[in-house]
Amino acid sequence: MIIIGFSDKTRKILPRICCGQMKHVAPIAVRGAELVLYQFVRRGHVQQIKLKMRDIKILGAYGWRFVYVPCALPQEFDTHGVLTCVQLTKRAIKMKNIWIQTPNALYNRIKI
Repeated sequence: MIIIGFSDKTRKILPRICCGQMKHVAPIAVRGAELVLYQFVRRGHVQQIKLKMRDIKILGAYGWRFVYVPCALPQEFDTHGVLTCVQLTKRAIKMKNIWIQTPNALYNRIKI
């Protein structure tokens, strides 16, 4: 299973201007009892952060919204060359829709 976390806060200027309500998105891979958050830092650099369920609750208290997607992280999941947090998340859930470019559009698409 993959948990996708959406945040309405960011420190970057461009997402504040053009992204709508949701400003950032990050996929969280669930591997047994271990959770790994793939945090997009900048172009070509993704940081892996280990989490616990307690951390998910804390993030929820700070305004994050979570969508649970019943698919597994692909074996060939490659974080090199990603340009945005949305592109990273679309790669994690194997979405090929080129019209989804903002976290808000992705949230509206998969929350159904």
